[in-house]
Amino acid sequence: MMAVVAGMDLTAGPEGGFLPLVALGPAFAGLIGTWRRTALMGALALLLCAGLGMYDGLFDTRRGYTAMASVAGVTVAGALAAGSRMRREAELAGVRSIAEVAQSVLQRPVPRHVGGLRAAASYTSAAAESRIGGDLYEVVASPYGVRVIIGDVQGKGLAAVETAASVLGVFREAAYDEPDLTALAARLERTVAREADGEKFVTAVLAEIHTEQGVAVFLNCGHPPPVIVRADGSVDLAGPPVHALPLGLGAHGGEPPRTYRSDLAPGDQLLLYTDGVTEARDADGAFYPLRERAGLLCTAEAEEGLEALREDVVNHADGPLHDDAAMLLLRHRRR
Repeated sequence: MMAVVAGMDLTAGPEGGFLPLVALGPAFAGLIGTWRRTALMGALALLLCAGLGMYDGLFDTRRGYTAMASVAGVTVAGALAAGSRMRREAELAGVRSIAEVAQSVLQRPVPRHVGGLRAAASYTSAAAESRIGGDLYEVVASPYGVRVIIGDVQGKGLAAVETAASVLGVFREAAYDEPDLTALAARLERTVAREADGEKFVTAVLAEIHTEQGVAVFLNCGHPPPVIVRADGSVDLAGPPVHALPLGLGAHGGEPPRTYRSDLAPGDQLLLYTDGVTEARDADGAFYPLRERAGLLCTAEAEEGLEALREDVVNHADGPLHDDAAMLLLRHRRR
């Protein structure tokens, strides 16, 4: 930029009045560089301005000194702006590092192999700069089988993240202690009701999988039903017999959640997900057809199939998702 201004000034002569535009160099340096680079560009601009001013004979009048003052002022302002931007970037980096630690606690990687199952998880945030949200999932190998939870906290922001962390903490402990899913759900219900104080609720699906018997037991608390992709490619929805209220709303009455079963043979796949997947809309407002696209999961590796499905959801939305989308895939491995 300074070279272009210098060329214009030499071509147009002293009457062109382009000399003050040399200040564009340190101005742009302050936008993208460090304060030291901005100061260096300012020093070079001052030298260039002094040389051109002497060449044009502008120091015989106030025009040369005015141009020098302009370059110096822009340099100082650019250096101060660059320093302030660098401090903000350092603060943002610190916040992101804390968010990554929180993510490792809230959304720690699921075990790849657990109880005869191959597991894979995916989380797509609706906010481009956010890595965590109100969606939650966990897989635990317990004395009662492989226990799984996937849920969605009502609302957004830090309050939703806090509720999700509480639910996961209780689930990770209670999954080893409670003998059945009904008792486990009751503990989660008390936790959400106590901490959310009636202001939030959590939709969730609890699952208990026994690979030796080829059975999956579910308990649905107001959450989208799991999808089972059979070994032959057919797709089933494991819907609940009754529609229970989400966790945290038990005091309002309604049907209590009941456990129900589904076969899960070797080669079958179980997909649990949040409503950010099925409520993704295309440009025409059509919801994502999960049941029709579930065949994308039929790949050699569970991670590949889940990533293909995630990319298909994002492509269907034709832009940023309006809600977080979490998916958990459990594949019954063939012996």
